[in-house]
Parts: sequence; C-alpha cells; structure tokens
Amino acid sequence: MVWIAMTMFIALIGWGARYFGWDDPAGKVQLALFTSFILGAVCGYKSKD
Repeated sequence: MVWIAMTMFIALIGWGARYFGWDDPAGKVQLALFTSFILGAVCGYKSKD
C-alpha cells in the first residue's frame, strides 16, 4: 500500500498539471502535494510505533 501511495504522489507531482489541467506557474500545487506526502509519511511512521 505504501508503494501505491508513493507512486501516486510522484505521478501527481510530475504529471498532474498536464493530466488534470490545472494552471500552476508558481508551483504551489506541487509544493502542497509534496508537503502532504512528507506529512503523511511522518504520520505513518509515528503511528507504526
């Protein structure tokens, strides 16, 4: 499940703008996706213990 989530986030960061058609010249959507990925990874690691 972790690999599927990681692949989806990488795909959204890399090709999401083209696929979904959002306009993101400043990169704010990509930054939000990256931040949510990092926070999700930290929360997943914390809840594992």
